[in-house]
Amino acid sequence: MFQAMPYDGTRSERFASVLSQLEALIKDEPNSIANLANASALLKFSMADTNWAGFYLFDGTELVLGPFQGLPACIRIPLGRGVCGTAAQERRTLVVDDVHAFPGHIACDAASNSEIVVPLIKEGRLIGVMDIDSPLKHRFDDEERRFLERFASIVVDVL
Repeated sequence: MFQAMPYDGTRSERFASVLSQLEALIKDEPNSIANLANASALLKFSMADTNWAGFYLFDGTELVLGPFQGLPACIRIPLGRGVCGTAAQERRTLVVDDVHAFPGHIACDAASNSEIVVPLIKEGRLIGVMDIDSPLKHRFDDEERRFLERFASIVVDVL
């Protein structure tokens, strides 16, 4: 079922394939942790040039590390701090081409140079964020942002 990179076909076809795989992985599983674990693995292994992919969950006060793929990460992130905390507070996707130029960036992995963070919102309530890091600057474009926002919306449906 899992289609790791590379994928023969257009980029749009690859994104559609990953979304189909995500839906198949989580459609009948009621456990949120299992679904987030599989979603982070699917992200990490279907997106080239990434070094971290995972989730931070909002506990009512701050973001707390959830399932992920990559090196050990920061455990708690206050709202408004770093890319994750800012995306959560503003409830909007942030694409950061150079994390070292982002005010208040939290450097969990010194190899990360760009990042995209998509807030997880359900019925107007902040659930957490989906975070993907890359060692390349300018790694994430607008087409990938739309794909990742769709990915996040599928994940939110089962949380």
